[in-house]
Amino acid sequence: MQLTSAMGRIGTETAFEVLVRARQLEAQGRDIIHLEIGEPDFATPVHIREAAKTALDEGWTHYGPTQGLPELREAIASSISRTRGISVDADRVCVVPGGKPIIFFSMLALLEPGDEVIYPNPSFPIYESMIQYCGATPVPVPLLEERGFAFDLDFFRSRLSDRTKMIILNSPANPTGGVLSRQDLSTIAGWVRDRDVVVLSDEIYSRICYESEPASIAAEPGMLDKTIILDGFSKTYAMTGWRIGYGVLPPFLVDAVNKLMVNSNSCTASFTQRAAIAALSGDQTPVEEMVAEFRRRRDVFVENLNTLPGVRCALPEGAFYAFANIKQTGWRSRSLADALLNEAGVACLSGTAFGQYGEGYLRFSYANSLDNLMEAARRIRLFLERNTKRDEEKRTVTG
Repeated sequence: MQLTSAMGRIGTETAFEVLVRARQLEAQGRDIIHLEIGEPDFATPVHIREAAKTALDEGWTHYGPTQGLPELREAIASSISRTRGISVDADRVCVVPGGKPIIFFSMLALLEPGDEVIYPNPSFPIYESMIQYCGATPVPVPLLEERGFAFDLDFFRSRLSDRTKMIILNSPANPTGGVLSRQDLSTIAGWVRDRDVVVLSDEIYSRICYESEPASIAAEPGMLDKTIILDGFSKTYAMTGWRIGYGVLPPFLVDAVNKLMVNSNSCTASFTQRAAIAALSGDQTPVEEMVAEFRRRRDVFVENLNTLPGVRCALPEGAFYAFANIKQTGWRSRSLADALLNEAGVACLSGTAFGQYGEGYLRFSYANSLDNLMEAARRIRLFLERNTKRDEEKRTVTG
């Protein structure tokens, strides 16, 4: 039996591959500092866990509506309306098991071979993977460090064509921590407002922002019915393993996404949805405390990265990733990431795990304790200093 040709186009997430390798080293007795996986290192808040326990006891263990529990969809619509400054109702909300189904279902419903999708690069690798799986054409637009990891807008506009069917935006962004400005979003909206184009706005890190609340392109005039808002509970409420996310969709897309849910998952687990209602309606102090701690770690860790030989790192405005420029070290990204894992015991990701324009960078997740972050910086410093000295010695001998 042969797999379909589409399976040859599908990608994966390097973070999980690196995690497996790191666990193997730990099984051999190695001490590894994990800065590779993108998930909060905080426990799910108590009131959310208690809501799930209550839901289990009350029998919320059976099939629910494919689109999601009405009470949860109402809570999501209220939250989105308040935080994005727009007016949406529960009919637009589809609850799914995690954020990825919104990416996959939207593309399956909209993309045909020959369609083009503009997306940021470096970025979440599942974007490109799903574009290719659907048979559409990926059109990467580089994120520029000198613009705070935003687009060169002239280059972005040059990529728009009659075949552009979808544009993907991610703000705050993985892996860079960059945030798109309201001005840039307004400019992009002006270019696509009258085109037959849908925007997939990945806002999964919307609550993890340090300077100001990020803007949504859905709030731009004429864009609500052209925008898919992707958000969820994994990052904000430390619920990665609960697998619950949602999309706020243009009305024409809701039925299609529901059909894909029926054909794949039937519904999202009811007791997790009850917990999600508690997440949105309950005490937000744990979220605020988590973000404050991420800010503290960000400031210290990035300051330390900027003292390492050959390394510079912009201060991320959101998410919990430091995207460090390592071009002056003389190392290629994948080689340095591998060496840091195998020789220094620091697990991180090559920038190329997020696309071709990630070369010259490493992504570090600072969702780890401050002590571990400081130790990781110390290990990286020793490794770079030792290997720089080796290179100098080699040049002296050969010279």
